[in-house]
Amino acid sequence: MPALEVTSLCKSYGQKQAVRSVSFTIQEGEIYGLMGMNGAGKTTILRMLATLLKPDSGDARIAGHSIVTEADAVRRHIAYLPDEAGAYRTMTGENYLKFIAGLYFHDEKEQKACVERGREICGLGDALKQKIATYSRGMTRKLVLARTVMTRPALAILDEPTSGLDVLNSLDIRNSIRRCASEYGTAFLLSSHHMQEISTTADRGAIMKEGQFLAEGTPAELLAKYDASTLEEAFERAVRGV
Repeated sequence: MPALEVTSLCKSYGQKQAVRSVSFTIQEGEIYGLMGMNGAGKTTILRMLATLLKPDSGDARIAGHSIVTEADAVRRHIAYLPDEAGAYRTMTGENYLKFIAGLYFHDEKEQKACVERGREICGLGDALKQKIATYSRGMTRKLVLARTVMTRPALAILDEPTSGLDVLNSLDIRNSIRRCASEYGTAFLLSSHHMQEISTTADRGAIMKEGQFLAEGTPAELLAKYDASTLEEAFERAVRGV
């Protein structure tokens, strides 16, 4: 059973059709990237799958549960990291991880195991003893990524996970995503403006324009489809129709 199966998903805002009959699947442990300009419909798809928006038509099943008719069950199998997600700045990083673990698990042993996964994922070491208010943007992003995946969701939904980060912090985030997909079997759906992020992180992805998929496949398949040497070039040829 796929971690995610999307079927003919549609969403409009007034007269504007933001998502137009989108269908795709993500397998367990697979990383899937959505590529598109601002307004392409990426975030709308993520918010529908996170059960924050209701689709006008179509459906998606996450771990076998419908986002339309079983939203509560879906929420038990997902984790969502918005673009501008933050953390409680007056807490230390470690207390924040413990707080989140307590929301998901009642058993003390499970809570401790969850926090330990969070420590490993974020890689912040002794900085976890410091208040989050002292963290850089990169440190905060590593912490909230750890919070998102340490509970081992069936599907982690990440909106622009490396937005505003420098090269080294971006690399650390990408490595963490790949490691969690491999070690925990978590499926990832991420959106990005950065083609390099998709080409080096995602197993498969889709190029979007005006709410529709123009092309879907592995990075190598997208390069071959558009006779391109880079994913940026393939993206340009897809959206401009050249």
